[in-house]
Amino acid sequence: MNAASWLDALPASDRWRARLLRDGPRIATWILVIALAVQAALILTDLAAASRGGAAAGVRHAPVHSRGVDLATITNAHLFGAPPALKQDDANAPQDGKTTSSVASDSKATTQPKEPMSVAGPDYLIGADDALHISVWKEPDLTNTLPVRPDGKISMPLLNDVQAAGLTPMQLADSLTEKLKKYLADPRVTVVVTQMNSQRIYILGEVLHSGAIPLLPNMTVLQALATAGFTQFANTKNIYVLRTQNGKQQKMPFNYRQAMKGDTVAQNINLKPGDTIVVP
Repeated sequence: MNAASWLDALPASDRWRARLLRDGPRIATWILVIALAVQAALILTDLAAASRGGAAAGVRHAPVHSRGVDLATITNAHLFGAPPALKQDDANAPQDGKTTSSVASDSKATTQPKEPMSVAGPDYLIGADDALHISVWKEPDLTNTLPVRPDGKISMPLLNDVQAAGLTPMQLADSLTEKLKKYLADPRVTVVVTQMNSQRIYILGEVLHSGAIPLLPNMTVLQALATAGFTQFANTKNIYVLRTQNGKQQKMPFNYRQAMKGDTVAQNINLKPGDTIVVP
């Protein structure tokens, strides 16, 4: 019995299923071939359009494989809708029209260190244990943050030991500028006080934080006590400040409660380096 007579012998309801089982693989193969042919035509059209556009703009296009996309990847992109994957080198290339030089300049601009802020006023006298940031324009080897030694000097390349204690930041900058003229054509020096460790006051007695604290510009007794805090046993009415002046020690009273009310403004004096506040 041949295939035609075999199909004719089947019931009409089962005849279409038998035809599908017989002819289905062949039909699927032709559908796949037609789909691949259409996709190949689309790929060739895209490549031709890209070549024409590049030639019109005066741009030379590299081969597809050198741009990190092969034909198999393009085929998969058209078949499954996935964008072509770039090679690692192309993925790391600058985007959005930025060139390598512009990216490098942007990175250099962002990594350039900023000048530190000064913690002292222009009339501040530099002392031992202070920290100074000395910047020499266009001379990174001479730009550094230096401590003031106990002898009041700092050490710099080319100049060795330079006296810093007893000078204001501007005076020290002028001194360094004059000394560097022997080695540089037009030195420009900036001096910034980053830590004031030489000028300190001391707080003792019934306080939460006793010891030495940095003396800020125009710091008063009330401001210093605010940083120290009181214990529950503090006698805030009989606080006093000890100050040594001209070889003699002075005792200056301070009533915290009246100062808070604004009654003893004269007692809220500006502190000087070496003053000691005692809270009994």
